[in-house]
Amino acid sequence: MAPPVDFPPELGQALVALARQTIAARLGLDVPPASRPAPHQLQDPAVRERQGVFVTLTIAGRLRGCIGTLSPEQPLVEGVARQAVNAAFNDHRFPPVAPEEFPRLEVEVSVLSEPQALPYAEARELVARLRPGIDGVILSLGRHSATFLPQVWGQLPRPEDFLSHLCLKAGLPATAWRDSPLAVFTYQVRHFSDHLG
Repeated sequence: MAPPVDFPPELGQALVALARQTIAARLGLDVPPASRPAPHQLQDPAVRERQGVFVTLTIAGRLRGCIGTLSPEQPLVEGVARQAVNAAFNDHRFPPVAPEEFPRLEVEVSVLSEPQALPYAEARELVARLRPGIDGVILSLGRHSATFLPQVWGQLPRPEDFLSHLCLKAGLPATAWRDSPLAVFTYQVRHFSDHLG
């Protein structure tokens, strides 16, 4: 599996265009030909690789949906299309995206590296080993599990706050990362967007 850092930017933008086109089609809308991914780009070996992928939707900087998969279940082109639909219509935190929202929708695609275990002996060591702005983090305890993409460091730059909010997302107490032996994995992403400015 190629590391995301080597993922070609032009293919990343093609995946963003694919995600937007997929959402438009589900809404019964069309996108201009110039905004569609080129067919040859969607046949490139890099986008046929199986890698984890997330699709994040925002409007005016506010989250509108974010769903993905950490494991390399599908070729990227199939995963992007699937997660674009999930982010737009199946994120339980939000109502489905409406047609009138589509022009204001910003789409981001994150291509993930394979998660790696991050062993640690105590909470202080866990904080020290995390790399803010670089590492996406998965933590789990029993049936509780959650992840934050590396982009979340922009809102939660202190590792202690990052971990506390991630524990809450997993349905655990905010202090669980200090008090319990959690399984922790990290990964990196290459992300691409059609930021509207």
